[in-house]
Amino acid sequence: MKTAVQFLALRTIVRGYALLGDPYAGVMALSPNRDPYALYEKVRARGDLVRSRMGAYVSPSREICDSVLRDNRFITATFDEASMVPITLVRDGEKVVNPVQDSFLMKNPPDHTRLRRLVQPFFTPRALKDRTESIRRIVANHLDGLGDRFDLVSDFASQVPIQVIADLLGIPDGHQDTFARWGSALAETLDGVWSHKQLKNLHTTISEYNDFIDVLIEERRRAPQDDIVSHLVTRHADLSREDLVATTGLLLFAGFETTVNLIGNGVLKAFENPHTVAPLAQSPEYAEGFVEEVLRLDPPVQYTIRWPKERLELGGVSLAAGTPVMLVLAAANRDPRVFDNPSAFDPARSNAREHLAFSAGIHYCIGAGLSRIEGAVALHELFKRFPGLAQDGPVARRRSRLIRGALRLPVRTNETKRSLAVRQS
Repeated sequence: MKTAVQFLALRTIVRGYALLGDPYAGVMALSPNRDPYALYEKVRARGDLVRSRMGAYVSPSREICDSVLRDNRFITATFDEASMVPITLVRDGEKVVNPVQDSFLMKNPPDHTRLRRLVQPFFTPRALKDRTESIRRIVANHLDGLGDRFDLVSDFASQVPIQVIADLLGIPDGHQDTFARWGSALAETLDGVWSHKQLKNLHTTISEYNDFIDVLIEERRRAPQDDIVSHLVTRHADLSREDLVATTGLLLFAGFETTVNLIGNGVLKAFENPHTVAPLAQSPEYAEGFVEEVLRLDPPVQYTIRWPKERLELGGVSLAAGTPVMLVLAAANRDPRVFDNPSAFDPARSNAREHLAFSAGIHYCIGAGLSRIEGAVALHELFKRFPGLAQDGPVARRRSRLIRGALRLPVRTNETKRSLAVRQS
């Protein structure tokens, strides 16, 4: 009962401030089905660093966002530290590890540096180059299994990155649907937990994940293979269970959730800009630029929050220690002082890679290079195989304000129609 009251109070407070035009509450209260970019421009019109009545600041400025992300005086915080409602789960007297909240993504130096360094070798340019051909094979295999009509997200966009990251971690086949379900549940809570049902679903998800990964870890201890889990348990035997479970989970879920949404958002941009389909299908190099522009214009991760650990000045404003600063990365990627005609989709844009879709500084996404390769290969091969691909129903959006992407996107290939036309001619 107490938790339900807390959730109700939190929703009421946020929605009330949002109705009053508060920028922080406005972002937090956005409907997932609503285009957020008009709101971001309203925030931009108020300045580079806008104060919220909720005690936070919001920035749509690329310069400020980039500077904060690179400034080690700003730190991350877990949801338990930043939320009105505690979400840590204890089972049988032991903490159940949250693969996002307890990972190095949410840690600060020196723990962040120590844990990130353990897996960095698997994401170097050379290591990723060696995996590119296997990514192409995975994409081709999934395209071979598609019919004339399918759901772009569940049948393709999620299957490819799940298979890629599962291979990296040494996870056997057959768990794709479970991982997709877990990933959706975690993604929905990255911007906070808003209901008792959502909290219960989160607890179920992380409990199931802990049980699954504990078994895998023990298997790799007994019989190591050429994968990340084996590397961690054999070469870093002093790693605590919490760090091992969280690090593995972060790679698993962050490793496919971002890419799922990148591919889905890319397909939607191709539908909105049909002149891009032919060059996207014809040129792998064009596909790389296309991916960068998708990341800039409609990034999977919309914002992040940082806290100064000491009093400091930012954008001419004096911030007390612990003041939340919401960095609206998706708005920074449309800053007109950096990007000409920022709302236009231009895969040939020369400075598209100046986006902050993968963050910056010490928390720059460790899997950015992998995600770029997967996105470019998947989109190129998809439209090469199905140049007549078209939307076949309404888009259902993910129920998250922080993660932007399609949950369902029905499509048709138009191959049957095209084949009939060829026979009749």
